[in-house]
Amino acid sequence: MNTPSRTDLVRLNAMNDDDIDYSDIPPLDDSFFDRARIRLPKQPAKTYIPIDQDVLRWFDTHSDQPSVEAINHILRKHIGIK
Repeated sequence: MNTPSRTDLVRLNAMNDDDIDYSDIPPLDDSFFDRARIRLPKQPAKTYIPIDQDVLRWFDTHSDQPSVEAINHILRKHIGIK
């Protein structure tokens, strides 16, 4: 961050739970948690395979792209996927 925080961290650290104003937050009762569902974003599956150091070094020195991208590009060409 370029701008220093104006948060009074000393005052916040000195607060206890009784000092917090929850008046604008509705209480969460059992019915809320009965209906609640955890939703996580779907992430692409990643598989990790060991690659020999000499192969990785070759890609590092012979490719303009990061090694992983270069390896994926070559594998896609080899199996006919664009």
